Amino acid sequence: MRIDTLSGLTVALALVPEAIAFAFVAQVDPLVGLYAAFFVGLITAIFGGRPGMISGATGALAVVMTALVVEHGVQYLFATVVLMGILQLLAGIFRLGKLIRMVPHPVMLGFVNGLAIVIFLAQMSQFKETLPNGDTVWLSGMAMYGMLGLIGLTMALIWVTPKLTKAIPGPLLAIVVVSILAIVLDIDTRTVGDMASLSAGLPTFIIPDVPMNFETLTIIFPYALILAAVGLIESLLTLNLVNDMLDKRGGASRECLAQGAANVVSGFFGTMGGCAMIGQTMINVSSGGRGRTAGIAAALFLLSFILFASSLIEQIPIAALVGVMFMVVIGTFAWSSFNIIRQIPLKDAFVLILVSGVTVISDLAVAVIVGVIVSALVYSWEMAKHLNVSSHVDSDGKHYKINGHLFFGSASEFHYFFTPNEDPDVTEVDFFNARVWDHSGIEAIETLAEKYDRAGKTLVLRHLSADCRALLDKKGKMVLMEEYDDPVYGLAVDYQGQEAPAGH
Repeated sequence: MRIDTLSGLTVALALVPEAIAFAFVAQVDPLVGLYAAFFVGLITAIFGGRPGMISGATGALAVVMTALVVEHGVQYLFATVVLMGILQLLAGIFRLGKLIRMVPHPVMLGFVNGLAIVIFLAQMSQFKETLPNGDTVWLSGMAMYGMLGLIGLTMALIWVTPKLTKAIPGPLLAIVVVSILAIVLDIDTRTVGDMASLSAGLPTFIIPDVPMNFETLTIIFPYALILAAVGLIESLLTLNLVNDMLDKRGGASRECLAQGAANVVSGFFGTMGGCAMIGQTMINVSSGGRGRTAGIAAALFLLSFILFASSLIEQIPIAALVGVMFMVVIGTFAWSSFNIIRQIPLKDAFVLILVSGVTVISDLAVAVIVGVIVSALVYSWEMAKHLNVSSHVDSDGKHYKINGHLFFGSASEFHYFFTPNEDPDVTEVDFFNARVWDHSGIEAIETLAEKYDRAGKTLVLRHLSADCRALLDKKGKMVLMEEYDDPVYGLAVDYQGQEAPAGH
């Protein structure tokens, strides 16, 4: 518990500038972001599907919120966050979290690498300063040297601390040491207080001040749907990543429910909501945080900073927090992918690079969706190429044997294997080594039967599952043979998390 608590303190310190920065992106008050980190972080830490995960206000959500706030105001944002939470609760109730298993491993690698790059690029704004005329320029001279020196010292302390002691997390020690050094030596460097004031009271319950009518729903629903999807995708991918790191399984549906509840509460307390934060989660895990205590401590420390210790937290150099995030980048990036990319199939390497690039250019949710779609198309193309048909003729007629998968990708090629006009009066097609996946496959079989009927021939179909036989419209001279060893499988059936029946 002691390590979890110290890890939570480290996370809370690193949450402050990120929450403020994301609030600026969404064009809302910094406290709207800080309180979001508290509510979402606390509720998901208690009820979430994966102990050790950290949630709060995120950049992926903030980018989507900007247009809503600019066009309609912050009250509409609060209403949208409530609706986002309701949609996420529904996703948890209907167990949609299990769909995350559809994300292929190359997409996961691309997601991790792209996210590491995004976290790195997000720190670049700390190397710039705003001139009196409003222009933004890079730091130079002693200001830049001082910034780089403090960042380097922070990273060195994080690297060396675990080699000396396990009693205190490296990031926490580095932040404390660098902060004391900057204060004692009076180093001229930007601090948390230069970004915004943290002093405030307890958040209060509010009802979003928006008209309760259908017009409001038409405004907020599209944003809520996008935010809910982005939040769940980022949260569930983070859950999978932590599962792999800790070799433990987390509950996807439970995480959906926790995220939904957290955002409903956040909206009613006037915050911008949030989702899992992979950067802060990596800080927590690398600092030794494994249990729910770490996330709870992080949220409570963050609230205490706002209520009681804002003057101290505001003195922390931004350089120390940037150094922590740079170490997160190093730990998050899948460096092994440079070796893997030369060993895996070209199509998987393409997906990995594509997802990384889209993550940087667009956002995490779009990148994952693109990666899944491309992977599915590539898989369908490959499966379509593996359909083959063999045939032989004997005294009983001509016999075809189907091998492979019959679905939308292979249905058009399926017909080219048959010669209805040349075949004998009775032709048999055996599906024992085949799998009919969808309605396109059913339609292909029906079309084949019609071709044989027009040629005046009888088509006998063997070893089709009962599911397929029930869906087939018996057109023409189609004979459906029932066999004792017919395959058993469900055609387009949801087994609700259970294993599908065994069979071909």
